[in-house]
Amino acid sequence: MELRTLRYFVAVAEELHFGRAAVRLHMSQPPLSRAIKQLEAEVGALLFARSSSGITLTAVGSVLFDEARALLDHADRVRVRVSAAAGAAIIAIGILGDGTDPGVSRLAAAYRRTHPGIDIRVRDTDLTDPTCGLRAGLVDVALTRAPFDETALTVRALRTDPVGVVLRADDPLARRDGLRLAELSDRRWFQFPPGTDPVWQSYWNGGRPREGPVVRAVQECLQAVLWNGTVGLAPLGHDLPAELAVVPLIDMPPSRVVAVWNEGDTNPLIRSFVETATTAYRR
Repeated sequence: MELRTLRYFVAVAEELHFGRAAVRLHMSQPPLSRAIKQLEAEVGALLFARSSSGITLTAVGSVLFDEARALLDHADRVRVRVSAAAGAAIIAIGILGDGTDPGVSRLAAAYRRTHPGIDIRVRDTDLTDPTCGLRAGLVDVALTRAPFDETALTVRALRTDPVGVVLRADDPLARRDGLRLAELSDRRWFQFPPGTDPVWQSYWNGGRPREGPVVRAVQECLQAVLWNGTVGLAPLGHDLPAELAVVPLIDMPPSRVVAVWNEGDTNPLIRSFVETATTAYRR
């Protein structure tokens, strides 16, 4: 199995949609579909169950998903360590959530303009690791959302966003102008996998234990709402499918967009990156 093919598989597994995965991978859909079929032939089993309503991971696919993610994380860590040993001018940036955020776009343009000789490497992360691989040594700095366990980390706040609850558009509560957390106490909420940062999990569960389906990626959260009527929280201002709606939460503390890096890391590229980010998100 080639690492490139495994990256294709992980993208499809996280999006559960070949079209969205192809867009994310900056490729057309036919070669992506062929790569997955070839991978299934190599494995000797179907990785996705296909139906008129979409695709889901098979039992074999779920096992490969976990193993492929671990293998790709290790490969990324090897690249970072080898590059550091070679003394190359590289900064690895972890990004969690929506890469189309205007703050990210402004930051990318400003950093390219002021650091033309720097090799910038971006690692897109799912919702199970709010530090985007920082603790595992996969990135130098992360653009993410707080709160999470900040032990041995340095955090710089860049912006705060109000939070709302995502509901099906035909849900009676979707017509409200605002809601309180107590009004959602009888609903099922999406959960993150065991081992996910408990501070992070608690925040996105509204500060109390909940029950509901386990998700890893943004698209899985939205599908959980669409298919199961699950509720979940999301920052306001993001585009949603027409079948979904978001209602502001009156008593929910805002979500902080932050830059975070390892405490004591004196890499000057991190310092300049954080300063550029602070300016970019202030606009």
